[in-house]
Amino acid sequence: MQCGWPLLGPLQWMRYVNKQVKVKAGKDEERRGWLLTVDPVSASLVLVNFGEDEGRASVQVVMGHAVEEVEVLQEADEETTERLQTSFLPPETRTLDPAELRRRRGGVRRWLEKNRFPVEEEGDELKVAGVLTITAPYGPEDCYSSNQIILDRIQKLIQNLVQLQPDHPETDPA
Repeated sequence: MQCGWPLLGPLQWMRYVNKQVKVKAGKDEERRGWLLTVDPVSASLVLVNFGEDEGRASVQVVMGHAVEEVEVLQEADEETTERLQTSFLPPETRTLDPAELRRRRGGVRRWLEKNRFPVEEEGDELKVAGVLTITAPYGPEDCYSSNQIILDRIQKLIQNLVQLQPDHPETDPA
């Protein structure tokens, strides 16, 4: 791809995602890596290079306005695509199967109900008192609400559950 990277648009950029690319930016700048994503506003590229260690990755951002040329070097195999998609997820999200998520959701729901909070399940989310949402994997950091007081109280309550039952949040503490 020659000049005009920012002008291509998202549909064209998607053709480069999950591929190893060589990006020329500036006079003597050249970057190589797996294209993780392209920012739709600035056309900036996010390149990932995996290290020797399984959990290691380096990230480079190439500003869209500086891109002069993008060349595909290699298509990603299934393993590389999976690694790109999961590299930046929290560790818990990567390893939990649907049954474990159901157990966690049920455990958090019972814990909140035991502490007299009204809880409803809506799909994979828990709604607390109609003003707070808890998403998978149902930890304190997975709570969302515009009411800071309720958010703080529920996060502390879930943190107490995690401290009481770190391995088995599906059981009510005695």
